[in-house]
Amino acid sequence: MTRNAIGSAVLVTLCLAGTQDVRAELQPISDRELGEVQGQAMIAVDQLVGAGQRFTRVTMGMDVEVQTNVNAVALGETASGSDLAVDQLSLGHISQDDTRVQLDGQTYAVDEIVPFEAANPYFELAEVDGEVVGFRLGFGQARGTLSGDITSFSGNLGLRLDDGSGNVSAATLYDASTNATNYRATHIGLADAATDCAGGVQCVPLTNLKTLDVGVDNGDGTVGYAEDFFLAFQEQAVDWQNLDGSQVINAAPGVHMNLPTSMTLDLQTLQDGIPRARTEYIDRGLGVF
Repeated sequence: MTRNAIGSAVLVTLCLAGTQDVRAELQPISDRELGEVQGQAMIAVDQLVGAGQRFTRVTMGMDVEVQTNVNAVALGETASGSDLAVDQLSLGHISQDDTRVQLDGQTYAVDEIVPFEAANPYFELAEVDGEVVGFRLGFGQARGTLSGDITSFSGNLGLRLDDGSGNVSAATLYDASTNATNYRATHIGLADAATDCAGGVQCVPLTNLKTLDVGVDNGDGTVGYAEDFFLAFQEQAVDWQNLDGSQVINAAPGVHMNLPTSMTLDLQTLQDGIPRARTEYIDRGLGVF
């Protein structure tokens, strides 16, 4: 049958159907029948209220596994620099050791992709007096590797440092003059009076950290999903809430990246640097092979 014939047949059928006297009556579903039905909303919308701010969060019920590469990311650019600048940014990596247990507890064959895992992606708007003042993108759960040359960072980077005496504390972001800052930081080191970023004492450039493990250290050698991995943009300070509402994450105007990692480093490892995981199959001379 030709396409025209098929179309004609469909048209005739619809016309004939339109001449019939069709009657339908809605009937309630019994409790037993309703109990046999299962379903889950693909999209959920939540309204939240903060201190002088209102939030609308749209969450999509999706699971994502990805290995992706971006040549360069520069956000919040002005004449003096960028709030966030990362060259050769990658999520996920390529296995080079089939005996190594990866963050998800599995081993992968050499040259097999070890994906960045994410679930329940969402976007959220922050409003003040009916005006949108902030926007963020995030994941309800995230685990995997993030690689790149970070030359400027604004936000929170959840790395922990061991000072060599068994004392473990959150690493501090600094500028090149050893001023602690969460805005356009270029260095990271120990929160200590002896720290000197210019002299390389207990402090290194962020570019030393070529690959970071996104996730939560479960304390037993395993890595769980992080629930506060997001990227936000705001024209004024915004108090973003974590997903269960138990914590407020303060974001200054501009770009803010919340990057939770499962990593605890000693000072020697920090000084030596974290090598980059392989993120491409072809060696282009960019240090990502």
